[in-house]
Amino acid sequence: MTAATATLTHTAALARLGHALSDPTRAGVLLALREAPAYPSDLAEALEVSRQVMSNHLACLRGCGLVEAVPEGRRTWYRLADAHLAPALDHLLGVVLFVEPDCCDGEGCAC
Repeated sequence: MTAATATLTHTAALARLGHALSDPTRAGVLLALREAPAYPSDLAEALEVSRQVMSNHLACLRGCGLVEAVPEGRRTWYRLADAHLAPALDHLLGVVLFVEPDCCDGEGCAC
């Protein structure tokens, strides 16, 4: 792999993560799943969205390669696709809060 190819690959990977984090519901799903795997219905209830909306967001996150579905009988639960994602999200959140501690005060982000 050349340096140019690596840069394009890295750029695409970061763009996928940025897309995933650009929506508050998807960001909430990722933050919830860093704590523990969950069923879509539980995520929908916790994030106060419909099950259909949650299904759409989970499909997006699967497409970005950030979460994976784990069938369990007639139900499916979700988890982060890689163990490195939870600490990465923690670090990213720490950086954001360090740079702008009052950025997201519950009234929406003014960034």
